[in-house]
Amino acid sequence: MTPSFAIIGAGPSGLYAADALTRKVPGARIDVIERLPTPFGLVRGGVAPDHQGTKAISRQFSRTLGKEGVRFLGNVAVGEAVSFEELKQLYDAVIIASGAEVDRRLGIPGEDLDGVYGSGAFVGWYNGHPDHCHLAPLLDRPGVVVIGNGNVAIDVVRVLAKTPEEMATSDICAYAAEAIAAAPIAELTMAGRRGPVEASFTPAELGELGRLDKCRVVVDASALPAAVGDVADSDRAYKEKNLETLHEFAAPTDDGSKPVSLTLLFHAAPVAIVGDSRVEAVRFERTRVEDGRTVGTGETFDVPCGTVVSAIGYVMSPIDGVPMDEGRGITANTDGRIAPGVYAVGWAKRGPSGTIPTNRADSIAVVDLIAADVSPAGKPGGEGLNALLAERGVRIVDLNGWNRIDAVETGRATGEHPREKFTTVDEMLAVL
Repeated sequence: MTPSFAIIGAGPSGLYAADALTRKVPGARIDVIERLPTPFGLVRGGVAPDHQGTKAISRQFSRTLGKEGVRFLGNVAVGEAVSFEELKQLYDAVIIASGAEVDRRLGIPGEDLDGVYGSGAFVGWYNGHPDHCHLAPLLDRPGVVVIGNGNVAIDVVRVLAKTPEEMATSDICAYAAEAIAAAPIAELTMAGRRGPVEASFTPAELGELGRLDKCRVVVDASALPAAVGDVADSDRAYKEKNLETLHEFAAPTDDGSKPVSLTLLFHAAPVAIVGDSRVEAVRFERTRVEDGRTVGTGETFDVPCGTVVSAIGYVMSPIDGVPMDEGRGITANTDGRIAPGVYAVGWAKRGPSGTIPTNRADSIAVVDLIAADVSPAGKPGGEGLNALLAERGVRIVDLNGWNRIDAVETGRATGEHPREKFTTVDEMLAVL
């Protein structure tokens, strides 16, 4: 009998799992089920639009979707078009690869004021994600505060700081490019509650901030240690490079040629968003790190701003019938196993950590478990799902349909931009 697998989510972790299944389970029939008509998940909707080299991984994922035994079923929302329980009945194994797409809340007063956004929503807005294309963030004041010290926070400040010329080869949506170009942004602040050694951004991302045409980086030299101190050997090289770059930023080099400032704040924990109906400032408490823990000092200060973007992580949208680890916002799993015949990969398994290539090793390890666990039981698989979706009138977007959307998007591009995305499902379906 031919084993059948359903993968929920067509992002990197799901497509790495699909590729591994084709290699490790001979004859496998694999359905990659995606709620949007478009595949690639965060590669399309989360990776910064000016990082086209990173987005090029989609070519590899396209080859996976074109492999024998693999099907792409877009525009099929699990929980609406088909339930998780139905998928368990139809397939020998179900792999949850739906990621973590809900912004983690700050949990402080004022975070529901106008002008405060989660990074998932904000990044989704400038990337044209259908869930966030109508966000229309307030960008009408000079100050913007981004809370977080990771690569997503750096992506946000970099995109806001770049000139239209610097974004000319990106796939930023036209409406977002126009809004950012028209914004009177003059003072960007990126703040983290821990110190520069504990920051989670990578040297390549940090280094990019020093090459912006109109934006200078400001770092208080007194906030920087001379050395990284006692850190794990696996982390030492990148932390030392980060610290070296931060010391370079701290050197006084302002010649007045760059009108926008980007201040990198460390040891600053947000305790309140200040304002009446709209954000006016972020109140921070100064912190220090003791035995690896962040401790407040009681001293507070305000940073005026008109916009706040919180980049402190994400949690998974629950799937009815899937047990959750509520504290971590992921599936309740052990090394990727959730229950007999049910598995998780990627952020649904471990939370929002690592880079896109991190998901490859993660998915391969889980597929090794699946290959050892699962025996084909003669379940209906894809044929059963086809019949169920046809009965319910669900319009499936297959690989040919996605290729058509892709071709029209690239044909709509202007200048050096590689594509102009459709930002609503209705627009995508109208192409077909």
